[in-house]
Order: sequence, then structure tokens, then C-alpha cells
Amino acid sequence: MATYIDHVFDPEEFRKTGHALVEILAGHLESCRNGKQEKVINYTRPEDELEYWHNYKGKDPLEIWQDVISRSTQSYHPGYMGHQVATTAPLANFAGLVGLHLNNGLAVYEVGPAGNAIEKWLIDKIKPYFGYDTFSDGFLTSGGTIANLTTLLCARSVKAPGVWKNGTKEKYAFMVSEEAHYCIDRAVRIMGWGDDGIIKIPVDEQFKMQTDLLPEYLEKAKQKGVQVLGVVGSFPTTSTGIHDNLEAIAAFCKLHSLWFHVDGAHGGPAVFSEKHNHLTNGIQYADSIIVDAHKMMINPGLATIVLFKDGNHSFQTFSQEASYLFGRHDADWYNYGKRTMECTKLMMSLRLMTMIQVYGIEMLGAHIDHMYQLGKILAEKVTERPNMEIGVVPESNIVCYRIKENDQELANRKNSWIRNKLLEEGDFFIVQTVLKNTVFMRSAIMNPMTTPEVFDRLLDRIESLNYSFSNP
Repeated sequence: MATYIDHVFDPEEFRKTGHALVEILAGHLESCRNGKQEKVINYTRPEDELEYWHNYKGKDPLEIWQDVISRSTQSYHPGYMGHQVATTAPLANFAGLVGLHLNNGLAVYEVGPAGNAIEKWLIDKIKPYFGYDTFSDGFLTSGGTIANLTTLLCARSVKAPGVWKNGTKEKYAFMVSEEAHYCIDRAVRIMGWGDDGIIKIPVDEQFKMQTDLLPEYLEKAKQKGVQVLGVVGSFPTTSTGIHDNLEAIAAFCKLHSLWFHVDGAHGGPAVFSEKHNHLTNGIQYADSIIVDAHKMMINPGLATIVLFKDGNHSFQTFSQEASYLFGRHDADWYNYGKRTMECTKLMMSLRLMTMIQVYGIEMLGAHIDHMYQLGKILAEKVTERPNMEIGVVPESNIVCYRIKENDQELANRKNSWIRNKLLEEGDFFIVQTVLKNTVFMRSAIMNPMTTPEVFDRLLDRIESLNYSFSNP
């Protein structure tokens, strides 16, 4: 009688199912590229979707996966212009499968020799592009939220030594743009600093941090008994895709001996572009940088690069010892459990390493150039339409735009309604944001197969919905 081992771990069944799955996924990619995949999303209400899966009877794995694909958001569809999630390179997906198949947790070298070494290779390969030298170091972790928390914890350990052991006895804070990603605020609150721990600096009309206000806000913090440990530069902000002035922040941090961190989750890969790397001027002075590979590096999630200018700092975030895991207590690069939030960590580095080896690192720069150019084209097409406007001239592939109205309240209701109608129709997937109390539709152009003709169809549909809007 066959055991569960024979059933679950059958190589022939694995081979047969794997070949069939690749055919399904390749067909899905092809249908998205050639226009046969009509909808980006077949939108259902959350309660209806949950009911569908509660009543689901499928047993065949291929049938299950087909159903999941058909009921999911199609990131390969040219009409996908929603959240900042990459349209992933198929080769990176395969590399991810290799990592999943091996399932080597990378906390300690002996569990994943290749994965640990490749992670070190990857950090050494890319750090010069950020202006870092041989004394710099870093690692990969599971997403920008954990990455930002890790770097701010490190900043705390450097600027406020003893907190890990003795707890927080003083009031500490970081200064950030009011447009910074919410995970910075979340990280500060996780550290127990409360409202006073996050000092939000106003932005100017271009949605950049007003760096000239930093001295004033630093002095106000001191008067309240709050010790500012550092400043976070957004590169770019999530809502607008606009980059903070990193050189100005770097100069301020140097003057006041503060930690300078750059949240480059989205825009960090601009360092690989000869055309756009001028936007990153000042990033080389940062004490720490984070970059999401699953945004602008065409990789599946989650994989975030964490870099430290002083490589020793990458070992200072977590200071507890676990002799049963690490054996020795010196700062060895090959035991990543000493430096990351995770203990069991996937082989994230293999996805990027494979792409760099096969396509060359210049491919990443070419991708940035293409996507940023598409952002510029969309903004130009919006401004050509008399009844539409952009929120700010884009610096990246994130574009905010809206139907204009003299009545601000009416405009907000109308633009929000249009966005929701687009979601229900499913031909395009965009999101919305609020900039200075004004609702804008927002496109993060993540799919390199999106074309200017897609923008024309999107804007035509927005204008058509505008004329059909009925003000309640």
C-alpha cells in the first residue's frame, strides 16, 4: 500500500505537474501581452470572494491554480497601473522556485551555503552604485517595512547605545517628510516612542521635504525634551513619486551628528541608470539605505536590500546571542540571523543574482529608463486634455492626475467615483491618493509592456465617465 511519501514526493508527478504549470503560466503571460486577457481584474466584493473559496470543491492542482489565476489581479496586463508591485521577470520567478524547492533557511551558513554566499556577492556587486566602498555591507530582508524598522533600530543602537539592554529611558525621535511611507511611522511606534517619536516635516508645492525647516523642527524637539536621532529621506514618496533633496538632508545630518537614512524602496534602483542617477545625488552620504527588489527591479516579493555605509553597523541592530545557532560570537558575515529580523529566511538573493548574471546589471538601468519615460508620457497626455490636470510634474513612473472642477468637494467625489468605476469595470487598474486634501487618481506604471496607446484608452474612459457622473 502506497504511503503518503509515495504520493506527496513522487518525482514523476512533480515533473508532469511542473511542465503543465509552466504551460499555464506561459499561456497566461502570452494572453496578457497579446490582448487576449481582457480584464486586469474581475472585481468581486470581499464577502463574495470569501464565500466562493469557502464553497470551493476543486481537487486537481492545475484546476486550483487556474481558478486562482482567473480570480486574481493580472500584473502582466498592460492596463495594470495600480500599486507598486513589479511585473516580474519569468527568469526571476524560476529562480524563486529553485529557492523554494531547496528551502534553505539562511540564518546560519551551514543551512544554506550557496544562498549565504550569493547574498554577500550581491551586496558587494551593487553597493558601489550607491557610492559605498569596500567597508560598507548589508543583507536582504523580507520587505520594506521590516527593512526600514531594521535600519531605524540600528540607528537607535548607534546613536542611543544601551537601549537594547536597558530599555528606553529618554524620549527619542526621527524626522521625516509628511509624505513619507506609513511604515516609518509604524516603525517608530513599534519602538514605543509614540506621537512624539515621529516628527513630520512639511513638504513644498512639489511635495518635497522642506529641508530649510529642519533646524527649526530640531530646536522645537529639543525644547520638548526629545532627542532627535536621525532624518529619513524619501526616495521617492509613495503618493507622488517625488524625491526628497538628499544632499540637503545629508548636510544637515552631518552638521548635527544625526543618522541619515534613505527609504529608497521604490526609487533606489535609479542608481543603475546613467540617465536618471543624478536624482540620487546625496545618497552616497546616507548611513543606511533600503531598496525593494520587488518594485523596480522586476523581482517577485518579498526581497529588500539593506545597505549600511559603515559595514560594522549591519551587525549592531540585534545584540542578543544564541550560541546553539551561531557557535561563535564574532561578527561573521555568513550567519545572517545575527543581522536580520528573520531566522528562517528564503533565498531571496538568487532571483537578482540570476538576472544580473544572465542579462547584466545594465538591464536594471534600462528598465528604470523605460518606466520613467512612460511616466513622463502619461503626464504629458493628461496635460493635453483641457479638463484634466496632474498633481505634480513626475520625477519617476508614479503619476497623479484628476478631472478638474471649480468646486473642490465635487471634484473629490467625482474623481473618487471614477476610480471606483474603473475598478468595477476591470479594464484598467489604478488607485487613488489624497494630496493636500485633494483626491487624485494615481498610476504607478510597473508593467514594461504598458504602451502610450493604453494611456490614451485609459484617459478616454476617464473622460467618458466624467460626462456620465451624476452628482448626488
